Amino acid sequence: MRTCEHRYLGRTPYATALALQQSRHDARKRDEVSDTLLLLEHPHVITLGRAANRANILADEQTRAAKNVELFETGRGGDVTYHGPGQLVGYPIISLAPDRCDVRRYVRDIQEILVRTARDFGVEAEPRGGEHVGVWVGDEKLAAIGIRISRWVTMHGFAFNVTTDLEYFNLIVPCGIADHGVTSLEKILGEKIALEAVAASVTQHFGDVFERQMLDVGC
Repeated sequence: MRTCEHRYLGRTPYATALALQQSRHDARKRDEVSDTLLLLEHPHVITLGRAANRANILADEQTRAAKNVELFETGRGGDVTYHGPGQLVGYPIISLAPDRCDVRRYVRDIQEILVRTARDFGVEAEPRGGEHVGVWVGDEKLAAIGIRISRWVTMHGFAFNVTTDLEYFNLIVPCGIADHGVTSLEKILGEKIALEAVAASVTQHFGDVFERQMLDVGC
């Protein structure tokens, strides 16, 4: 069985995490490092994917500054999204070669991991495709997915709302979808869930779905 290192980094600025991702991604493409799953949360930040429509950013620069919300353009797929405290962000940097070279399968696998994780906390979520890719509870999105794959090595990933302050999603049109809302484990369950507990669940299911032995390398 192939191995995958996993690291829980806690609250990490977006620029720092992006640089770490890029460095690890480059090294993985050169086959200098093993697969890696980075799990963390970000300070308030709005990110734009390659296909993002800037009109989906509803807050002007002054409003963003007052709320300490950064803005980054990224190389991932998808539109506009928000990351912030209480949201578990996962960045898998894994090689899909030779047996999993299928982008749609990869997205389905990430969705399956998130569905299983939600179920661990008593929440039945479902995956959706097309413009509604991600994991949903009813008409509200619980987790978003935005990826990049180069030479069959992945980066970017998913964002799972645990105790996220959902008011910050009012600063954008999440993923460019105006007629659906967002939710979190806290909103659904009526209680706070530790981010570390969700990270542990994600790690377990990641290993199961991708058939990897998960190795904890700390920070």
